[in-house]
Amino acid sequence: MSVDVSAPAAAPQEHRTLHSAAIEAPAEVVYDIIADVTRWPQFFAPNVHVEHLERDETSERIQIWATANGEVKHWISRRELDRANLSVVFRQEVSQPPVASMGGKWVVTPISPACCLLELYHDFTAVDGSAEGEGWIRAALDRNSAAELDGIKRIAELADQLDELMFTFDDTVHIDGASKDVFDFLNRADLWPQRLPHVARLELTEESPGLQVMAMDTRTADGSTHTTESVRVVFGEDRIVYKQTTVPALMTAHTGRWTIVPAERGGVDVTSRHTVIIKAAAVEKVLGEGKTVADARAYIHRALSTNSTNTLKHARAYAEARRG
Repeated sequence: MSVDVSAPAAAPQEHRTLHSAAIEAPAEVVYDIIADVTRWPQFFAPNVHVEHLERDETSERIQIWATANGEVKHWISRRELDRANLSVVFRQEVSQPPVASMGGKWVVTPISPACCLLELYHDFTAVDGSAEGEGWIRAALDRNSAAELDGIKRIAELADQLDELMFTFDDTVHIDGASKDVFDFLNRADLWPQRLPHVARLELTEESPGLQVMAMDTRTADGSTHTTESVRVVFGEDRIVYKQTTVPALMTAHTGRWTIVPAERGGVDVTSRHTVIIKAAAVEKVLGEGKTVADARAYIHRALSTNSTNTLKHARAYAEARRG
């Protein structure tokens, strides 16, 4: 009988990084941005969607979808919030390769009543401790951390204008048809160029079920087209959420969702929700001299609502025709 006396495999090496930014805003304002993950898709370029799985006053368990090095990743994290010390500790429960483990901490340090230092710490290990994996993770952390710090800095320094720049609206259409047919119409965005007159081109990839990456050319009322790129997350057959990763010049962020809800009178109510942050510096460049943020809100609302309502009307025609 032989005895295995080989040494146990060494634990993967843990690596640490630090990214920081000075922000011309009160520390409490910056902390509030970090603490409220529901607004991260609007504030942080890499973040596509965040779902709460559990939460109380000082801790939460969340699922995050985000881009990293051109790929869409998702993971589950637990966060501990400490308002008294202006810090948030996080740890991934379920990571995606090449990440084996990852955690870290946000720390906000007041410098003056109107200025603070924001530090973002990470610790991580790579799958199998590979140098290639470590390099991929470091590149993703450098890119995403810089984007997140820039997003926090921009939003915090615009905090007094945010109520004017950021807005949400819904469009709802009742459809006397089956939920599954409405879902089919919304889910099969690859068929929209044949189904929707305002969609000139659409390229869609779905490498894993329910995670869609798409590029779309949309026709505007004046006959021109504009290109957007989006990531969509499909939840069951009653909800699709999305984030535009390439937005029109008037916006710094645009997220949305489609929801399908059974109606008391039969059929379903289908709602399109948009949340937008206006890029104030682009208003006069795009809309003309003398135009204001209020003009931009009206312009964006009208354009998005028109396209959403048209999509919903075509979904209604499709579902009601299949109902017979």
